[in-house]
Amino acid sequence: MSSLPINTIALIAVCAGYLIAPLGMAAVNVAIPPLAEDLRATAIQVSWMPTLYILSSVAFMLPFGKLADNYGRKKIFVWGFVLNALSAGMCAIATNIEWMLFWRFVQGAAGAMIFGTGIAIITAVTPTHKRGAALGTVAACVYVGLTLAPAIGGYLTQWLGWRSVFYFQLPLIAGLLVFVYRYLDGEWQNDERTPFDWVGAGLFIIFATGLVYGLSELPSLLGWLLLTGSVISLIGFIMHQRYIDAPLIRVQMFSESRVFSLSLSTALLMYGSNFAIVFLLSLYLQFIRGFDPAQTGQILLLQALCMAIIAPFAGKLADRFEPRIVATVGCMIVAAGFISLVQIDLATSAMHIGAALALIGVGFGLFSTPNNSAIMGAVKTQEVGVASASMNLARTIGNLIGMSLVNLMIHYYIGDASFSAQTNDELMQTISLALFMSLSFVLVACVLSSLRGKQ
Repeated sequence: MSSLPINTIALIAVCAGYLIAPLGMAAVNVAIPPLAEDLRATAIQVSWMPTLYILSSVAFMLPFGKLADNYGRKKIFVWGFVLNALSAGMCAIATNIEWMLFWRFVQGAAGAMIFGTGIAIITAVTPTHKRGAALGTVAACVYVGLTLAPAIGGYLTQWLGWRSVFYFQLPLIAGLLVFVYRYLDGEWQNDERTPFDWVGAGLFIIFATGLVYGLSELPSLLGWLLLTGSVISLIGFIMHQRYIDAPLIRVQMFSESRVFSLSLSTALLMYGSNFAIVFLLSLYLQFIRGFDPAQTGQILLLQALCMAIIAPFAGKLADRFEPRIVATVGCMIVAAGFISLVQIDLATSAMHIGAALALIGVGFGLFSTPNNSAIMGAVKTQEVGVASASMNLARTIGNLIGMSLVNLMIHYYIGDASFSAQTNDELMQTISLALFMSLSFVLVACVLSSLRGKQ
């Protein structure tokens, strides 16, 4: 193994990590209905399960990206998995929903450490002309993890209970940590350390927290005040980053490159459209259609399976052709999938849902890798850590906005009631509105992707 070139060893380590992390994260979605019943959680509490994970990832993505540039990307990557293992173990022994929500928040911080550094490691060790193929392989591993997650989560939940969905992650993480310790040499940090921007980190955390809680409290006065505070914090963060000597992110990067800024904006909208889908369709298939967790997992894996198949080819296309063209075609295919998905009702067949998810998966497979390659290729070498964090930040902020809006819909239509046959009509209204929101996001993303210009 040690005779392999460092870029190959790094690719193996990051791919394994990017398979394990989404596998553990997404498998939980299928386990949410029995978990909610066992812990006696309300609909609103259940909706915070994925939201708190994403909130934490957003809040800590830039700080950990900066720490990785200063102290070593491998170091942050490894400690992210240590924290992920700890939080998964704590979730597995949860006896109430409040304990579960706290450790899901911690697990989100671990996700920020993992996803904010892996791409930066690959970019640092991979020749430019091979970057698209390498990023395509990494994306494929993410999608393989997402593909396997619903099926594994469904079978584990059905046969061993929902707690096994958290326990099964632990030996996988242990194996990865042993591999990294033995074979992956190097830290890939900047030659000179820059001061950590505590003020900027605080402003960004206030922005993310205010956004999530503000949306969840609408239309109350508190909700509007929180959203106002969130916007003010974001403006303060941008102004602060512009004028200090050692920012978390050099905001001038956005004005210097239209490719960089529009690629990030497109990613935000695309991932904002997609994150809540597995959560909502898991509820739809189990509560409305009456499928068991294993059957639900088999249906939901279709989207990620198609992503995993397409992503490596999309990476090679990004090395040969203009990423803008490949990514925009992907956006359009995703839009077609959502047009099919918005037509579901209380009696829609599983085949219809599976076909729509497969179409969305093909589109996302074509979109993600060329878009990532465009982002990483539009920045200076010394800023790849921050660019990697920014890329993942765009993804997680999109996820956060999409899930927060879904939380608002659940709060409005269902409120503090628990999911049951009596709330099926309200759940269906929530799902329909959320799918129309997702379609709108994707249509705007198609326009922005086509306007990003040549790399």
